[in-house]
Amino acid sequence: MNTLVVLLGPTGVGKTELSLRLAESLGSPIISSDSRQLYRELPIGTAAPTAEQLNRVKHYLIGTLAVDDYYSASQFEEDVISLLADLHQTTPVILMTGGSMLYIDAVCKGIDEIPTVTPEIREALYSQFAHEGLAPILAELKEADPIHYKEVDRNNYKRVIHAVEICRMTGKPYSSFRTNSRKERPFRILKIGLTRDREELCDRINQRVDQMIRDGLVEEARRVYPFRHLNSLNTVGYKELFRYFDGEWPLELAIEKIKRNSRVYARKQMTWFKRDPEIHWFHPDQEKEILDTIHPFRYHTPLFQTTGTLRANY
Repeated sequence: MNTLVVLLGPTGVGKTELSLRLAESLGSPIISSDSRQLYRELPIGTAAPTAEQLNRVKHYLIGTLAVDDYYSASQFEEDVISLLADLHQTTPVILMTGGSMLYIDAVCKGIDEIPTVTPEIREALYSQFAHEGLAPILAELKEADPIHYKEVDRNNYKRVIHAVEICRMTGKPYSSFRTNSRKERPFRILKIGLTRDREELCDRINQRVDQMIRDGLVEEARRVYPFRHLNSLNTVGYKELFRYFDGEWPLELAIEKIKRNSRVYARKQMTWFKRDPEIHWFHPDQEKEILDTIHPFRYHTPLFQTTGTLRANY
C-alpha cells in the first residue's frame, strides 16, 4: 500500500538535512509542510532549502506563492492530496517534512470544509481591527457564535477574526462548520518526530538566527516591509525586524526577540505534537533507527512496531 512518511519536529531541530538523506535513501521527492516556505520572497527567514539542496532532491510547495497570495490549510490539504495521487503512481513511499502543525494535521486527518472568505469581508474586518482593536470583534463573535467564543484563544486575533469572517459571510455560527471528523486516506501514514534536549535545541535556534542575520535577513525583511500587514508576514523573524524599522527597538533587541520568540514557538510546536500518540520519536542522529522504522512500510511487509527510545522532553 502507498505510504506517506511525515518527518516533523520543532523549528531548528534539524529536519531539512535529515530529510534530504532520507529522501535519497527512499528514492522519494520531498513535500514541504512549512506554511511560510511557500512564499518565494522569504527564503532566509523561513530557512527554506537552498538551491543546492533543491537540486539534490525534487521538492514540492517551496516558493510557489507571493506574499500577498491567499492560502490556507484547507488549500494545502487539497494540493497535497492531489499531488500524492500523482506521485504514488510511480513512488510508493513519499516523504513530507515541516513543522506547521495545522498543515500536517490537514493532510493526515483532514480539515473541515469551511467556506472561503471574500476579500471584501476580510479587508473590512482587518480594517476594523486596525482602527478599533479586537474588543468589538470579540463582542460580535460572542453574539454570533457563543460556542466558539468560549473555545477560541481570545488573544489570537487571527483566529478570532477568521471566525467572525465566516459568521458574517454565511450568517451561520463558525462552530457549525467544525465537525472534527477524521477523513479516510487511500495511503498509510507514518509519523517520525525529531526531538533534542531543550538546551541543545535552544542553542541551535540561537545559532540559526545569527546565521540568518549574516545571510541577509534584515535586507530580506526590508524588501517585504511594505507588505507588513499581510498574514504571511505575521511571522517570527519579520515582525520583530519591522519594529526595528519603525524605530521601536534597536537591532540588537530585535535579534534577541527573534531568538526568544523562535524558542517559544518551538515549545508550542512540541506541546501540539506531544498530543499525537502516532508519532515515533527520535533524535536526528538516529538515522539508522528511523530508516529501520520506515523500511517495513517501504517494502509492504507488516509493520514492526519500532519506536524511538527518546521522550519529547517539553
